[in-house]
Amino acid sequence: MGIEIVRNLRAIGTKSRVGIKRNPLNISILNHNAALTRSLCQSCAGTVSNLLRPHSINQKVLRHINREFRAVNQLISRSFPPQNGINNLQVRLFHSSNHNYQKATGNDEDKKKKEDEQKDMIAYFSKAIFFTLLGYLLISILAGNSQNPEMLRFVSWNEFVHHMLAKGEVEEVIVRPDSDIVTIHLHEGAIIKGKRLDYKTFFMNVSDVNKFEEKLRNVERKLGIRIESAVPIVYERSDDFPLGKILAILIAGAIVLAVFPQLSSFGSNMMNKPLSTIRQAKFTLVDPLLGVGKGVKFSDVAGLKEAKVEVAEFVDYLKSPDRYKTLGAKVPKGALLLGPPGCGKTLLAKAVATEANVPFLSMNGSEFIEKIGGLGAARVRDLFKEGRKRSPCILFIDEIDAIGRKRGGSGPFDGHSQEGEQTLNQLLVEMDGMASKEGVLMLAATNRAEVLDSALLRPGRFDRHILIDLPNLQERIEIFELHLKGIKLEKPPSAYSKRLAYLSPGFSGADIANVCNEAALHAARSLQKTVQDKDLEYAIERTVGGTEKKSHAMSPVEKRVVAYHESGHALVGWLLPYTDALLKVTIVPRTTMALGFAQYIPTDQKLYTREELFDRMCMALGGRVAESLTFDSITTGAQNDLEKVTKMAAAQVKQFGMSENVGLVSFEEEDRQSRRPYSKKLAALMDVEIQRLVAKAYRSTEDLLRNNSDKLKALAEELLKKETLNYDDVVSIIGPPPFPNKKFIEPVEFEASVEHSDKSSESETVAASPKSSTSSKVLSSKKSKE
Repeated sequence: MGIEIVRNLRAIGTKSRVGIKRNPLNISILNHNAALTRSLCQSCAGTVSNLLRPHSINQKVLRHINREFRAVNQLISRSFPPQNGINNLQVRLFHSSNHNYQKATGNDEDKKKKEDEQKDMIAYFSKAIFFTLLGYLLISILAGNSQNPEMLRFVSWNEFVHHMLAKGEVEEVIVRPDSDIVTIHLHEGAIIKGKRLDYKTFFMNVSDVNKFEEKLRNVERKLGIRIESAVPIVYERSDDFPLGKILAILIAGAIVLAVFPQLSSFGSNMMNKPLSTIRQAKFTLVDPLLGVGKGVKFSDVAGLKEAKVEVAEFVDYLKSPDRYKTLGAKVPKGALLLGPPGCGKTLLAKAVATEANVPFLSMNGSEFIEKIGGLGAARVRDLFKEGRKRSPCILFIDEIDAIGRKRGGSGPFDGHSQEGEQTLNQLLVEMDGMASKEGVLMLAATNRAEVLDSALLRPGRFDRHILIDLPNLQERIEIFELHLKGIKLEKPPSAYSKRLAYLSPGFSGADIANVCNEAALHAARSLQKTVQDKDLEYAIERTVGGTEKKSHAMSPVEKRVVAYHESGHALVGWLLPYTDALLKVTIVPRTTMALGFAQYIPTDQKLYTREELFDRMCMALGGRVAESLTFDSITTGAQNDLEKVTKMAAAQVKQFGMSENVGLVSFEEEDRQSRRPYSKKLAALMDVEIQRLVAKAYRSTEDLLRNNSDKLKALAEELLKKETLNYDDVVSIIGPPPFPNKKFIEPVEFEASVEHSDKSSESETVAASPKSSTSSKVLSSKKSKE
């Protein structure tokens, strides 16, 4: 039945088409018939489709029906003139089942999707090609007829006069008053230096354009060129305002927007998007509630006991603010983390965010200010805007000294740009201004607190100033144990941590992490299965003095000088009462430009007397004095030692008030641009006093080494043989130190003393055992460079 209907419709279409061709006057009648025929097609199509869907039909028959129906649709479209609604007729093909119908419909949708993707791709490439051509057009218009600098041919004044002007080959000279370059045009086929030239344009630099014509006429008179044959000079002036070029660009843009109206919206979006995104703060979000970012807990931060207690108050407030509000307490609005680099300021701030279970927005101070004016203040506003959306939250600015420097000062760190001041002003307003709100806590970190503006440090903005200093002995033990857990060791981490902490005074947390990593790298290079004691000792030595320069071979004379120099340091420190205990002395060259060094076990001492500082000056001068007594000459190897001695003597005179002649005065370290707060007379007196202290220390060291010259010689000769001597080697050569506090503490003895000191501190007793008092004196490692 369906096939018969389709065939009848096809016959009607054929007859209608023939009728139109033969008798055009019947078009109106046929249009009416066409409308009736199309409505009949639609009703028949629906009827046939409904009849066929419940029944299974052979695929061959189905394809035949679809082909016939397409043919009818094409005949009707070609047979009748277009009318409203007729051309939009959509014919649905016959389908034998719902599955086939959905399959065909899905194929059409996929095909349409692919076509849309192709159209989008074509549009994208079209826009790219268009803007490329437009940029090329603009560059061409602005560049004009400028020539490639590499193609410019310059001649000197002498070449112009003798080879061009004198030969009569110059056609004209073009002079531009706003340029010091003149253009020379030659005649066609000009011959220069016996060669015919294919080009006729040259350029020449002139010193004074205003006097060029007078100079040229004088040369022409000397050459005998008559006035009527003189070279014409043409003056050209370039337009300062290229109005014609700008009009050409505007006209070209108007034509483009008229021909392609859709590009106007595209261009506006393209221009507005960068301006809107560039003002946004480029912060890093750590949100524990959403699982964004990696959380760091207080347990991941070793040491910093006092600092963690300080910041724990912020965490407690964010967790239970009602407990504070009922008492009328206000939580501090901000905390400033101060301290040397690598001590864990940023790590502690991340731990606060994780423990408080609130969003944590982090941004570096250098990311605020860029070349665009007003960008820093806009990013500060956006950062606090994002923080208020996520309230309660924590905002953290690392290295805040980049935007928080002092304003309007005259010191080397006080100068600030206008953009920096605007950014700082906006930060001050956001932290404690008219529009400031609760729920946003501010944390910041810096290692240069002295350069920050006073308005930023006042209460109400950064109420808490938390000092995160270098770790002490117990904190170093904890940090070593934390980092050693990630290394495959031969023994448990507790077997190494105490000794390593004892040998690494003055190390920051970052330094300790580097030591552990260097030990693992050294073990891997040695093809070891575990990290051993020697690897950790190597890592300490590498951090203190650098790696050994095995390829650097010193001459025998240099090696002997270095041996006596380092032996002088070691012997003076061995014999004086207020110096650190010797750990090792070596003459193996290091990558830090040290030909040798003596490593000591430092003390945990905070206060020093005159006698203690004087002994340390003598120990630093021991190398220079040993060279002078042994070789009757001195070398440049004592430069670092003299710098240390000068600083210690200057500090005693200028800062600590230890000079009787200068008096009880204290002045800060001088800056090059700062003004001295004392007179020239007092400055001269302080210089004399510094020289007196250094000379006194030198004489005392000289007397000490002269009285122990045999020990100096024995120690130096043994050092020449072995190149490295430890504490036991020195004891076997020159005997034990004359003072008991110089006794080297073994690891076992040290651990016992630490445990004893811990128990003493827990019981809050004042008295301490000799071992604990001795072992508590560890702070900084020193080395003597040559």
